[in-house]
Amino acid sequence: MGVLEDKSRARTFYRYLSKVYDIINPFIWNEEMRDRAVGWLDLDPDDRVLDVGCGTGFATEGLLQHTDDVWGLDQSAHQLERAYAKFGKRGNVRFHRGDAERLPFADDSFDAYWSSGSIEYWPNPVDALEEARRVTKPGRPVLVVGPDYPDSTLMQRLADAIMLFYDETEADRMFAAAGFEEFEHHIQQRAPGTPRAITTVAYVPEGTDDDEERAETVEAA
Repeated sequence: MGVLEDKSRARTFYRYLSKVYDIINPFIWNEEMRDRAVGWLDLDPDDRVLDVGCGTGFATEGLLQHTDDVWGLDQSAHQLERAYAKFGKRGNVRFHRGDAERLPFADDSFDAYWSSGSIEYWPNPVDALEEARRVTKPGRPVLVVGPDYPDSTLMQRLADAIMLFYDETEADRMFAAAGFEEFEHHIQQRAPGTPRAITTVAYVPEGTDDDEERAETVEAA
């Protein structure tokens, strides 16, 4: 496990990174990459979207081009302060401070789930992906952007020491373990030689065992 796959360390890291995040981020994950990924969600204007690990709201801005019903969640108070400065603490975007592995929302609350630049800090990514599946309506998309595993041995060792980097095979394993059956991966890159992102679009299964168990519970009551 990388040094930043620890929630307290990640919060400390973002306490300082938040000051320059919006300056650094476009060199790795820019508007063109973001907007292309948002397009894969195929949102309708009335869709409710959850942005997990919303940070300063870079992805939130892209999502708001397609729907006005965006909810943001982040564990970093410092990142959220930057988001409040953009959107207002009680503006159109509903912000929550919380944990991707324990989302404070009811089952089937959202029409789409988005998370970019967050999975690499999750100590238990499968748990967080299960939560993504739980809060997203059946048949609807869950999109997760993470860092693609480097090619060189040296960069692989460095990546493993810092945070979660993963390839398509590992993405297959994580999403399948979280209960997803249909998903596809896209490799995105700002320019040749720059860090690659692996963007996965998965769909929440319809008629899952969890749905049947909930229905049986309601009938029994």
